[in-house]
Amino acid sequence: MENERSKLRKKVFTIVEQACHEIHGFKKLYGELEDKIVLSGQSKSTLTNYGRKLAQVSLHFGKLPQNITENEMNRYLASMARKSKTPSLSDFKFMVYGLRYCYHLLGMNEKAIKLPVIREGRKLPVVLNKQECIAMFKAPELLKHRVLLSLIYSAGLRAQEASRLKIADIDSGRMMIHIRQSKFNKDRYVPLSPLILQGLRKYYFACQPVEYLFNGNTPGSPLSVRGMQWALREAVKKSKLQKGISLHTLRHSYATHLLEEGMDIVSIKELLGHERIDTTMVYLHVAKPNRTNLFSPFDRLYKKD
Repeated sequence: MENERSKLRKKVFTIVEQACHEIHGFKKLYGELEDKIVLSGQSKSTLTNYGRKLAQVSLHFGKLPQNITENEMNRYLASMARKSKTPSLSDFKFMVYGLRYCYHLLGMNEKAIKLPVIREGRKLPVVLNKQECIAMFKAPELLKHRVLLSLIYSAGLRAQEASRLKIADIDSGRMMIHIRQSKFNKDRYVPLSPLILQGLRKYYFACQPVEYLFNGNTPGSPLSVRGMQWALREAVKKSKLQKGISLHTLRHSYATHLLEEGMDIVSIKELLGHERIDTTMVYLHVAKPNRTNLFSPFDRLYKKD
């Protein structure tokens, strides 16, 4: 399995190098793409996904994306869409996004506009109820994993934020957690739960982490997101929860539970580190209303006057 992953990583890397070698001007285009993504504060995965797709289409046609005609591109994208059962969740999406980003970068907005529109499914996030949270947090055998999952939920952390969290970021004096240079290169503070602090202290004295709050296999190196995902899968399996649960489900549950407990949406936006309020407003559709006068009309059908 590990050899297959290594081969895949090598293949992912070499498709860009191949395009740089075979397609005149691609190396310059890729450099401009990388600069733009870095300056915009976007993630490395954005560069990886877009770079691969631009390399793929350039190698297919033997020329740069800006030199591919509209008809050629339409036929190519239509072929991709036919091969995929769910284009909006496939390579098709990243190809369109990568091309659109490239055309905007080059000032070719008309070509960007003519690309197909990706219609995202409006799915609401999966959210755990409080009993499910409790079951999951007590499921792991290792104290480290119990504290890790509890902390992610308690502070609404993204997976990368939890991975990069350092011991020094836990401010027990102010009862705050300092989240550094997260998405959009923004810092933020979130409240530190007193109960979580108790668990963190117990974990610290038992495991003696070095620099990072949760170490990987080597002391002083962070626990990888993949390692955290494994811990979550084991906890879900042991607690026998049936929902489709990811690390991000804990963040969704955090936001939803805050809303249900009466916190205002603007405060939740700041705690989550969202750039735009409409991203946070999705939880308005998930949270259970806390008004007590709500009922189902079905119950009133059989109510005796």
